Amino acid sequence: VQLQAFGGGLVQTGGSLRLSCATSGFAFDDYAIGWFRQAPGKEREFVATITRGGGSTVYEDSVKGRFTIFRDNGKKTVYLQMSTLKPEDTAVYYCAARATAYVRKTYREARDYDYWGQGTLVTVSS
Repeated sequence: VQLQAFGGGLVQTGGSLRLSCATSGFAFDDYAIGWFRQAPGKEREFVATITRGGGSTVYEDSVKGRFTIFRDNGKKTVYLQMSTLKPEDTAVYYCAARATAYVRKTYREARDYDYWGQGTLVTVSS
């Protein structure tokens, strides 16, 4: 099982980045996917999640309207499009996968996830 997050980097306030989470080694279609982040000195926090079917998404309040999560089941990849970035978005971003029999169920808690990627650093300069 492998999840590889990439696409992070340094961007100015107001800029955009697209993170990707490429996966392999498991039945991608059977998994809900989430993005989490951890800023220096802070606990890991939920950012966004998408159902295994891709029909429903949930976002943390501070990123609503700025971030979009979507998935390409054919490529076994989930994306996080981030726009209007702010310095407080600076963090290491992680993707995670959760096996589920429920097509429409979403998961916001880190403890709900089975597999994790290694993280990609996003730095937003002011």
